[in-house]
Amino acid sequence: FYRRHHDSSSGKDSTPSGHRILTFFLYLSDVEEGGETSFSKLGLDIKPKKGRALVWPSVLNDNPNEWDDRMFHEAKDVIKGEKRAANHWIHLYDYETPNLWGCTGSFS
Repeated sequence: FYRRHHDSSSGKDSTPSGHRILTFFLYLSDVEEGGETSFSKLGLDIKPKKGRALVWPSVLNDNPNEWDDRMFHEAKDVIKGEKRAANHWIHLYDYETPNLWGCTGSFS
C-alpha cells in the first residue's frame, strides 16, 4: 500500500519538466477485498477493477504551479487477493529531454 501522498512535484517549478499535472492510473487486476484508492478530501474510495482507469489533476486549473490539495490520496491495504496497477504522469513541460541529460532531479 501507499501512504497518503500527492503526485505533483514539491516547490514552484522545482524541475525542468515542471509539475506533474495529471496522473493516469490503470488497474491491471481485480482485488477480492481492500486495495481501494482513497481520496479522503473528496470522500472517494475507488475499488480496483481490471481495466478501470483513473485520471486526476494534481494542480489547480488556473495555476499549474499550485497543488490541488484535494488530490492527496492513498492505497488501502489489500485484504484478499493481489493488486496490480500501472501509472503514468503527465508533466507541465517536456520530461524526456531533461531526463536524458540527467536534469530531472530537484534543484533544492
